[in-house]
Amino acid sequence: MKTKKHWENIYHTKDTTQVSWFQEHSELSLQFIEHTGIDKTAHIIDVGGGASTLVDDLINNGYQNVTVLDISGTALEVAQQRLGSKASAVTWLEADVTKVKLPANFYDVWHDRAVFHFLTQAEDRARYVESVQHSVKTGGHVIVATFGLEGPTRCSGLEVVRYSADSLHDEFGDEFDLVDTTTEAHHTPFGTEQKFVYCYCRKA
Repeated sequence: MKTKKHWENIYHTKDTTQVSWFQEHSELSLQFIEHTGIDKTAHIIDVGGGASTLVDDLINNGYQNVTVLDISGTALEVAQQRLGSKASAVTWLEADVTKVKLPANFYDVWHDRAVFHFLTQAEDRARYVESVQHSVKTGGHVIVATFGLEGPTRCSGLEVVRYSADSLHDEFGDEFDLVDTTTEAHHTPFGTEQKFVYCYCRKA
């Protein structure tokens, strides 16, 4: 099954509050974004944001230039319907992050919770990093969260790659300065625990 078809099927058949990665509020992500010290007018992209509530909290906290990118149009529609009239304040991109052409040196913050670990092929990871290098401003902020070394080996029927903070940073290389890392024990809606690792870097 092709990747887009897979994710459209997930969002067509499951309640978005009952998928394993659901968070009522993405508190760690919000904390990292707030700690960057960016202005409310800064450009933020949430990669794989889909139906995530992070966009709600960003808009409600006054951030004015938020882009949500997801491979699933169905997931984006869920977020748009939830936001109602506020959805018009957001830029929505239905695209594969390994193939999309994003504007150069445009984003102040790149955020990704739970996309990168699905990239099991080295060439896909390389294209992802190239997209970050291309589209994030020099000195910009890159916040990526994946399953940690004690996290699941599969998610939503797909294999994943698990990371330590060091191995995750190694994927991005010396052009990104590692600023901070943390771990999270995420509790899924169905009572299990998933270990995540967060890396916050700045584009050198």
